[in-house]
Amino acid sequence: MRIGIFFGGPSREREISFAGGRTVYDNLDRALFEPVPIFVDSLGNFIKLDWSYIYKGSIRDFYPPQQLSTASPYSIYVESLMPLSDAQQLDIAGQIGELIPPSQLSSLIDFAFLALHGNLGEDGKLQGLLEALKIPYTASGILPSALGMNKVFQKTLMQGAGFNVPKSMAILRHQWQATDQAAHFYQMAKEKVGLPFVTRPANQGSSIGVRMLWEDDFEQFSQFINDGFFSQQITATDWKNADQLNFVQNQCDLREYLGYPLLANKEIIHHPQQLQDWLNQYFQSHETPVLLEGLHTENEVLIEEFLEGREFSCIVIRTDEGEVVALPPTEILKGKEIFDYRSKYLPGLSRKVTPIDLPLADIERIQQECNRLFEFLRFHVYARIDGFIKEDGRIYLNDPNTTSGMLPSSFFFHQAAEIGLNPSQFLTFIINSSLKERQKHALGPESYQYGQLDQALSNKIKARQTASNQLKKIGIVLGGYSAERHISVESGRNIYEKLAASDKYEPIPIFLTGNWESYQLHQIPINLLLKDNADDITEKLSQAQYAQNPIITKIKNQTQKLQAKYAASDVLEQPRQLSLEDLAEMVEGVFIALHGRPGEDGKLQSDLEKYGVPYNGSGVPSSQTTIDKYKTNQLLKKQGISVTDQMLVYKSDWQEERRTALHRIESNFDYPLIAKPVDDGCSAAVKKINNVEELTAFAQLIFRESVDLIPDAADRLNLLPKEEFPQKKCFLIEKLVTKEQAKYFLEITGGLMTFFKDGKLEYEIFQPSETLKDKEILSLEEKFLAGEGQNITPARYTDDAEQNEIVSTQVRKELGKVAQILNIEGYARIDAFVRIYEDGQVETIIIEINSLPGMTPATCIFHQTALNGYKPYDFIDQIIEYSFERFISKSV
Repeated sequence: MRIGIFFGGPSREREISFAGGRTVYDNLDRALFEPVPIFVDSLGNFIKLDWSYIYKGSIRDFYPPQQLSTASPYSIYVESLMPLSDAQQLDIAGQIGELIPPSQLSSLIDFAFLALHGNLGEDGKLQGLLEALKIPYTASGILPSALGMNKVFQKTLMQGAGFNVPKSMAILRHQWQATDQAAHFYQMAKEKVGLPFVTRPANQGSSIGVRMLWEDDFEQFSQFINDGFFSQQITATDWKNADQLNFVQNQCDLREYLGYPLLANKEIIHHPQQLQDWLNQYFQSHETPVLLEGLHTENEVLIEEFLEGREFSCIVIRTDEGEVVALPPTEILKGKEIFDYRSKYLPGLSRKVTPIDLPLADIERIQQECNRLFEFLRFHVYARIDGFIKEDGRIYLNDPNTTSGMLPSSFFFHQAAEIGLNPSQFLTFIINSSLKERQKHALGPESYQYGQLDQALSNKIKARQTASNQLKKIGIVLGGYSAERHISVESGRNIYEKLAASDKYEPIPIFLTGNWESYQLHQIPINLLLKDNADDITEKLSQAQYAQNPIITKIKNQTQKLQAKYAASDVLEQPRQLSLEDLAEMVEGVFIALHGRPGEDGKLQSDLEKYGVPYNGSGVPSSQTTIDKYKTNQLLKKQGISVTDQMLVYKSDWQEERRTALHRIESNFDYPLIAKPVDDGCSAAVKKINNVEELTAFAQLIFRESVDLIPDAADRLNLLPKEEFPQKKCFLIEKLVTKEQAKYFLEITGGLMTFFKDGKLEYEIFQPSETLKDKEILSLEEKFLAGEGQNITPARYTDDAEQNEIVSTQVRKELGKVAQILNIEGYARIDAFVRIYEDGQVETIIIEINSLPGMTPATCIFHQTALNGYKPYDFIDQIIEYSFERFISKSV
């Protein structure tokens, strides 16, 4: 069955939709479905996307195509190129795929999987188009989608139906902007709603535009309402003191800023450069403030009371038998902060507990209310319903969504895992259930057509279960105890999901815990694999007895038929500790998805070799070298490879004679310099140090005795909430690499893969990616948060295409030389800086080598392999096959 995955779209949530569409594309069972990616651009065009673009980190990485935006320093969405004629839009779309007129969709796909959010995706518009085209689609139909879109209208309906609704009021955009009644609205809000209260745009999701007013502050209230309408005033002084380049660039961020196009005093502006020029010209002759308004706007802002209570989110489904079942509700743990975009989507920051830690009777009441709302709003197939339960037991449901976020650790998959369904199986259920729903509601001959599709799919599902016994078992080792453990879980999950959707492998998740002295292995069930982060999984395993919550048992009994149809027959219910001998008997090979120690240091590899288990990546000696950034670069330096100057700083030296240690550093390095751990990656504690105070703070943090951060030192380094900062016995000082006298200068990351040819080791060096960053150091958010970072693949070394290819060849040759010196095997990622001088000389300065690079869904190594024709699954398959070939060659 050809499944058209609709993702992207014009809304402010387009990046989460893009990432969610990728998750669906990767997890569709290839034995049942052929995924067809339908990228909906922000102009409303349908584009059958070339698969290689699905693995970009963000939409702006590829659309508009880079050749249309390289003339300026700005990272833009396609709206910034407007106005565009139909012919121009066709040409731009043709550079990333094929523009598809809506009338041709039915010849391209059999079924539509909707991963869109907000406008066009959740409001019933696309559902109406698909019904007119007689194409079945996922989830709710036109009416419930429209009802589920506007939070103000939802509250009116729910109150009329007897649901508990928080006190609220709404402000219309034209009322706010056309009258000078801000003080009046503020007084109304305090009287009708009461402080503290939450302000939010009526039609946005992903916590976009949500603000919390804790204290009586009129100025902040006015700012929050303007934020909700995506408008702001800027004065001549503001503009003069602003970092103007960053200010106009930031407006491209649709999550928190205005977005383009925008209005400047009612004059339309499409491009950041146009805004910068306009403001410069305006403030040359005017002193009055400028009103900036995003055209991606809102008509209403909702003000509602802050609910003191336990916050939860619950996925509700309708089974094949028509029964509405609320899955185990998840509690969102936080302090006074809002569960914001960063907390929702960045690994390791959120804390969710499933099921919510309440008495069974209270959980059942939450489920009953969610089921009642699901049926009241006439939702189909599934929905996500958020709410609160107060101390007095009252339940408030405040945000029913007809489409849930579909990132790998989202509530959507997280709760399905509690009844034993992995993401691939749950998506199969959603498609099959949606077919039944469309058949039930169809009023014409298409009902028969949908029934035929449903029957054919059900038959294939049965056959799929029979064939699963012939799959190759691969253990996916993830987790660990380093600062990179949360990213390791993301990587391992991604590997698991790619293999689970294949017709070749059966992945088995193996979680590693322990410390620097020893480690333990546990085979974990799918519900633990889909917990938010490594610490959540560790906490579950450390409990004296892993007992299944009674509500989980009850829901499993309710969904027995669903499990029998879609899940494997031997679903693991309890985690179990494994010895290496147990592991060797269970699997045919291991994919190590660990980062840092153990994993990249050769320890686990050495142990696996003792038991004859093939594994991915480099061998023991190479891993022991590359884990140490100082040892690696000193070895490369001796071989004539360009590296930056380095120095190790030891805890014993720092504590015994700090003044001497500081003198040694400052005698060899100028500020600013780079300080970082010698054996961690993923940007953990990598800091640009500008002065002795920051260096002292860094040393205090990395050499601290307690796990808790030292507040003053953390503030000095501007650490973000919950930012990982490991404890070490030494750290690395590096000279800051800068442009110096070069004509061009950029940071790159280059991937590679190895294979055997005529019994000899050969390297395939991929086109490196150019790394763009907001600050001096590439942040964790820019690496792993959906829509945050930007990688351009292939890297743009120069403005001249011919010279660019010459430079690229030289850089890849240098990366290949590094790989040979270090005897890298399997695959790796090499980070470097490149300087290109006026005379054409190219200098590649190696920073670090990752022998087990991050394999999260949007990591740039997948962008690079795509250029060589490898889809992520193909790349992973090649890595696994190489591990078997290496094992056989060594055995011989």
